[in-house]
This record gives sequence, structure tokens and C-alpha cells, in this order.
Amino acid sequence: MENFTLNDAREIASRLTANVEKVIVGKNKIVKSGVMALLCRGHVLIEGVPGVGKTMLARSIAVSIGGTFKRIQCTSDLLPSDVTGTYVFDQRDREFHFRPGPIMANLVVVDEINRASPRTQSAFLESMEERQVTVDGTTHPLPNPFFILATRNPIEHGGTFPLPETELDRFIMRVRLSYPTVGDEAAIVENQMLAHPITTLGKVVDLDEIVKAQEAVRRVYMDRLVTDYAVAIVSATRQHPLIHLGASPRATLSLVALAQANALVEGRDFVLPDDIKAVAAEALSHRVILNAEGRAGGGEDQVVENVLSTVPVERTAAAQRTPFPTARAAS
Repeated sequence: MENFTLNDAREIASRLTANVEKVIVGKNKIVKSGVMALLCRGHVLIEGVPGVGKTMLARSIAVSIGGTFKRIQCTSDLLPSDVTGTYVFDQRDREFHFRPGPIMANLVVVDEINRASPRTQSAFLESMEERQVTVDGTTHPLPNPFFILATRNPIEHGGTFPLPETELDRFIMRVRLSYPTVGDEAAIVENQMLAHPITTLGKVVDLDEIVKAQEAVRRVYMDRLVTDYAVAIVSATRQHPLIHLGASPRATLSLVALAQANALVEGRDFVLPDDIKAVAAEALSHRVILNAEGRAGGGEDQVVENVLSTVPVERTAAAQRTPFPTARAAS
């Protein structure tokens, strides 16, 4: 696709969102967040109690973009080599050959990631950050695009292991799937009365379109004053009285990237402070560690919202710009 514009990227995001919503009913914000993370080249941690559609959300996105898709069902006896792959000796030529693991795919669903042992969880670190795996001293690049959707049940703790902060920090966002409303639940039942909609869901976006849309998101303009606002929010998490350990510089980069993607899907080629606010909880809440008082006061999301209320918003030059559908579609 020549002369790929921001409008083209927004149309791809809209197409993906609409397709996934054929399966995931009543969760537009969650679906949009997953699509935005994909456009930012990030990875998503999906939390929710059993049966609310965590794995189905991941599968729906996987089907919609085509490409190679693998699923890793985490258990306590899963080994790192079961994730990354291993070298196997071939008797025919008496040579060792690399047999790639399920991580070597465009989209990887890691189901119940907290059931994997710490040793196995560490196997995801290199792939999530550097988009490569190293096996027996040899580095193997991962496909492009590469996207991990991991699920976790935050309620059940039997047979699970806590995710280390280093791994949580590599997820660009955490989204929480809650129970549907009464009306949405009735619609879910009706949609699945004869057959599950995932069986008829088709690919709506090609891999090369995804890659070009990821490149386009980086072109969304961000005024220095808005950048300073994002930095101030992350910095405030390091000084908040309810937070034991604040967010990292990687969190700032994630916050900025998601704000660019949010501006894109909202039809603008520039970022506003409202874009920062819209994605702050999803980008930062899993990256902060609360003290005892903070844990008793409502959890990470509530504390991040409190941080947002304490950081003033400066007037930005970007607020004077106009939406790209009429002004800067070819930027």
C-alpha cells in the first residue's frame, strides 16, 4: 500500500475493532485497547475471573490479523524450552537442528501465564523486549509483527506464581475484563445459540498493513508540553505516599505510545492531555507497587487516578491543531 497515511492506519484499527466485537460483546473500550497495543508494538496482560472472555478476546484478535498463531497453555511443569524451542539431534545427517517453540509466531496467546514457574516465565523476557530468543548461545529473531496476549486470573492463587516486576513492566498495558451487563449477557447467549461466532470470524487485516499502521502511529504529533505532562505523571508515581515503587522510564515510553495510538483512533494526528489520561490507568497500574496503605485504599487503578488528579495540565500548542481527516491526512 503506497503513501500509507494516518487515515489508513485509523481505518485498519476500526476494521480490527469491529471484527473482534462480533465475538466480544459490550467491551468496546477493552477491544480498542487491545488493538491500540498491537499498533504500538506492545504486549497485553488480560485479567479477569474465569469465563468472562479473556482467551476468546485474544483468539479473536489473532484470527482477525491472520499470520501465524500459537497458544501456550501454562502449567507448573512447563519448561523454558517448551516456549523458546530447542536443538534436536537428527540421526540422518548427524547434526543438531533448531526446532522452534510456540513463541516463534506473529501472535502468541499465553494462557494463565501465572501458572508457569519463575524459570519458565523468564523465558518470555527476552522475546517481549528484544523480539528474539537465544537458545544454546544462538539468537533467533522473532517474526514481525510479534504480539503477546497473556491472560491471568487475579482471584485464584492455588498453583500459581506471582509475575515478577521485570515481566509486568514489559507489558505495555493491563486490561481487566469484568462481568457483562444483563443486556450484553443476553446478547452473548443469543449469539452463541446455534454456533460460536469465533468459528465464522475471518481475517480482516494483512500483516503488512499491521506493520505499516505500527509505523504510522509513531508519526502522530506530540507537543513537548504534552510530553512533559506524561513525564510528570510517571514521576509523580515515584513520589506518591501510597506507592512503594513507582513506574519506570519504560512506562513513560508506553504511556506516550498508547497516547499516540489513542489520538489516532480518535481521528487526530496530534496528542492531547486527554489522550494521556485515557490510557494512564492501563499503562501504569500494573507497573506500580503499593504500600500497605495503598493496597487498603482501593488498588492500583484508584491510586493512578489519584496521581492524575494531582498533576496539573498545562495549555499545549497541540490543542490548537485540527483533526487529520481534514487537515493532515497525508502526514
